[in-house]
Amino acid sequence: MNVTDERLRRWRLVLGGEADGMSGCPALGAADAGMDAALAALYDQGGQGQGERNVRSAGLGASAPRVSRWLGDIRTYFPSTVVQVMQKDAIERLNLGRLLLEPEMLEAVEPDVHLVGTLLSLNRVMPEEARQTARMVVRKVVEDLERRLVQKTRAALTGALDRAARTHRPRRPADIDWDRTIRANLKNYLPDRNTVVPSRLIGYARKQRSVQREVVLCIDQSGSMAASVVYSSVFGAALASMRALRTSLVVFDTAVVDLTDQLHDPVELLFGTQLGGGTDINRAIAYCQGLVTRPTDSIFVLVSDLYEGGVREEMLRRVAAMTAAGVQVIVLLALSDEGAPSYDRENAAALAALGVPAFACTPDVFPDLMAAAIQRKDLSAWFERHQPAR
Repeated sequence: MNVTDERLRRWRLVLGGEADGMSGCPALGAADAGMDAALAALYDQGGQGQGERNVRSAGLGASAPRVSRWLGDIRTYFPSTVVQVMQKDAIERLNLGRLLLEPEMLEAVEPDVHLVGTLLSLNRVMPEEARQTARMVVRKVVEDLERRLVQKTRAALTGALDRAARTHRPRRPADIDWDRTIRANLKNYLPDRNTVVPSRLIGYARKQRSVQREVVLCIDQSGSMAASVVYSSVFGAALASMRALRTSLVVFDTAVVDLTDQLHDPVELLFGTQLGGGTDINRAIAYCQGLVTRPTDSIFVLVSDLYEGGVREEMLRRVAAMTAAGVQVIVLLALSDEGAPSYDRENAAALAALGVPAFACTPDVFPDLMAAAIQRKDLSAWFERHQPAR
């Protein structure tokens, strides 16, 4: 097939039945016809297409088996990234929330973070026969995320904790931080011998068994933050497994719920959330302030789009008080793969004026962000280095 024919074929699939009869419009082969039908069921408007020109069969109907067949079709014709987009569109455009409650549908769906968010938003109304299947879907996604992210998180944070614990009496040569030692002893440089005589050694302390840092994750569980809730729960479980960290996880809308005791099982933790509702960031921060016992050794991570339904001025005062006490405060507008979200720019600017960076973060770089926080690096500079090229 030449380039022109391929372009016409693609345009035919984009335009759907409206392109039939147009000059130069190619006839669809069997595979393209199947792809066309799958697209029509989701994106076309109108009724049954048989016998009606330029109108294809639209909608998936109120039938879980039909939806299951459609899900199988789109996995056949499209790559997984496109499948995920089409599933999300189907949930929004065709009101598939009700059908997602049926076990047969859940077993056919391609699990991803967005589907988990949808299931969590429905879990309060989900019938018992669908609940177990939903948990299986959620667990599959969580286990995949753990394989991708947890090992990197532990490795990055273990290294950061070791480097954050400095000593001026390293016991072994391998414990010496040569870069810092050389910089600290440059005044002892001997030009004739082209060497530095170290009068003071700087090294890494041996791994400590006690808690070195307190981490408080505070997660906005409003509906727009669904993906962030999923990723935060997986990361929270990873942090909680590290003895050198004392990790707390708090979720909030207009109420505040402490889910720290469920960090051992991210699936149970996720089903303890209730996506949707309003937002009271001030109340959530007030609760989290009470969890901080060692301010200068604490990291507070607020994951929120900053649309505040509570008392804005009090929220800012609380953040200022935390930073003044020595708490490292980080605000993530999103913890997801979706890029910069919609967020309250006025509140973000107010936080920046307090020295608190507010930015979106992808899951892949979150371990490096936490490592930088543990070592008390300049996080604004860290963000500038890690934001994608424009």
